[in-house]
Amino acid sequence: MKAKLIAIGELLIDFIPQEKGRKLKEVNSFMRVAGGAPANVCACVSKLGERSVMLTKVGEDAFGDFLIDTLDKVNVDVSHIKHTDQANTALAFVSIDEYGERDFSFYRNPSADLLLDEHEIDETLFQPHDVLHFCSVDLVDAPVKRAHYQAISYAHKHHMIVSFDPNLRFPLWKDKKKYRQTILEFIPKAHMIKISDDELFFITEKEDVNKAIQFLFQGHVKVIILTKGSKGATVYTKTTELFVPSLKVSVVDTTGAGDAFIGAVIYQIINKKMCIEDLELKLDEEVIHFAHRVSAHVVSHYGAIPAMPNLSDVNL
Repeated sequence: MKAKLIAIGELLIDFIPQEKGRKLKEVNSFMRVAGGAPANVCACVSKLGERSVMLTKVGEDAFGDFLIDTLDKVNVDVSHIKHTDQANTALAFVSIDEYGERDFSFYRNPSADLLLDEHEIDETLFQPHDVLHFCSVDLVDAPVKRAHYQAISYAHKHHMIVSFDPNLRFPLWKDKKKYRQTILEFIPKAHMIKISDDELFFITEKEDVNKAIQFLFQGHVKVIILTKGSKGATVYTKTTELFVPSLKVSVVDTTGAGDAFIGAVIYQIINKKMCIEDLELKLDEEVIHFAHRVSAHVVSHYGAIPAMPNLSDVNL
């Protein structure tokens, strides 16, 4: 069977303001949009044309039904999404300033995704040449953290590429020190790290970019992709670096931009049948330029999953 992406973590409703340039407390009306970084990445990969599977849990509520329907419509495999009556589906209210940047307020104490249990991770799903992707939002002390351990363990056992995007969300962590320690615990478990320039100092506590990058080469890490917003992205291996400038576009909403970028990279890893050993050689300028095109398409539209392009939207 053809290789696929398996993403684990949060699946939630983003309430996006229908007015731009206001603080969250000033927003009068919102638009309901499916979100959650791992789900966004799944949607990106599936809309571009490769298989993706989402591992998460939703509540027995209309929001959970909406999220599953949304992913199903873009061909994400939702058959492994669990349900619970012990918590509601997660919600996030978002405000967007005049530059398209966001501010979040989350409702999850706990939310259903945090209750995904390690025993609910099906090992038969994990196959060689698949890619496992995760972020940091669901690494809090909850059952879902142990589910991440289990999924990563299965991925290593079956020689899969493991991808980690810290995707920092400070409002969800009361203790920033513990947040940083948790991220540092999971970094060595991944082969590929995608990190933004504004996250680099918090995680590494190193001012010098090169020293910060080298600090991240721990454990299984083979390649680090440092994204720099509208400037571009640099791919680092232990011995090389490659900078690829991004495209100039009119930004409407940055929601899902980073997820689209890493989703586009993972799509190409699967499409080109890359294995762990290929990462240091094959994440080249062509791969990153394609990821920039996908990300540029997303920031020029509202929302994340609804904005993810089909392959025909980004092929020049």
